[in-house]
Amino acid sequence: MKINSKIRYGLRTMIEIASANDVNGVLQKDIAKNQSISLKYLDSIILSLKLKGLITNSKGKGSGYKLSRAAEEITILDIYTAFEQITFVDCICNKKFCDRSEDCPGRDYWIEMKKGFEAMLLNKTLAQIVERKA
Repeated sequence: MKINSKIRYGLRTMIEIASANDVNGVLQKDIAKNQSISLKYLDSIILSLKLKGLITNSKGKGSGYKLSRAAEEITILDIYTAFEQITFVDCICNKKFCDRSEDCPGRDYWIEMKKGFEAMLLNKTLAQIVERKA
């Protein structure tokens, strides 16, 4: 399994915003500069985080970005799923994907693995990640 760049950069963006002390939020150009992310690529990351309800503009268009809720309330699962759903194998979400789904002993393992991964992401908050940075 490989975590894609949008998820990785999304986490870096969230860390940057959560670490900011400015009441006006963090400007996108500053996030791009500090995290070495192109502005064009950061546009799609910001959009996904906004659509998931994790960040908001502090004072409307052209202003900085702030967390929509406390960093202690934002899990890494929230950030991950802003970009994609967790899928290890297709038969977990779609039994019709494989004609062996109903009787496959391996399927139970994949379901267990997915639940374990989700639990790991759910049990780590953005605040805990930011604390390690400090």
